Amino acid sequence: MEENKDEEILNSKEEETAEEVSAEEAVSENKEKEETAEETEETEESAEAEEAAEDSGNKQDELEKRYMSLYAEYDNYRKRTQKEKESLYADAVADVTKEFLTVIDNIGRAVETAKGADENSIGKVIEGIELLGKQAGDTLAKIGVEEIKAERGEKFDPNLHEAVMHVEDEDLGEQEIAMVFTKGYMYKGKVIRHVVVQVAN
Repeated sequence: MEENKDEEILNSKEEETAEEVSAEEAVSENKEKEETAEETEETEESAEAEEAAEDSGNKQDELEKRYMSLYAEYDNYRKRTQKEKESLYADAVADVTKEFLTVIDNIGRAVETAKGADENSIGKVIEGIELLGKQAGDTLAKIGVEEIKAERGEKFDPNLHEAVMHVEDEDLGEQEIAMVFTKGYMYKGKVIRHVVVQVAN
């Protein structure tokens, strides 16, 4: 009977030991599973972080490429428009000069004629100079430059006239033009040179 008791105790202890071992194994297994899950999670997070960094790097590279492309396009556009502007200016200067070459030629001829003029031909020289003035005016009109009309008795306009002298004149009203010293010109509504005048009262 004592043997049976001892056996039971032994069996009971073995069962307890087996239970403790299986509990320890279960705890150990759980720990391993948790560690594996943590490692997997860390690996996944690390992979996601790497992916995000790679995506960010790719986006930055793409933005840099787009920026460089836009910058190159803008630079080409700027250079092209600068060349076009210079070309337009050169063409405009050439066109205006071409229009005035005949006037310049005629001024040269008038000077040569005036050098050999005597008292009898002085009238013809003056007539020739007047024709030159008319030709120059016609040339200006041809390229779109208009003379600003200003006469004695006309009201002074600071947008068109420049007053250089002031005079008292009973025949004229207040702020009226007394005398025109230099003609003025405008192109498409923009004043190139104001009419230089003397203003009364």
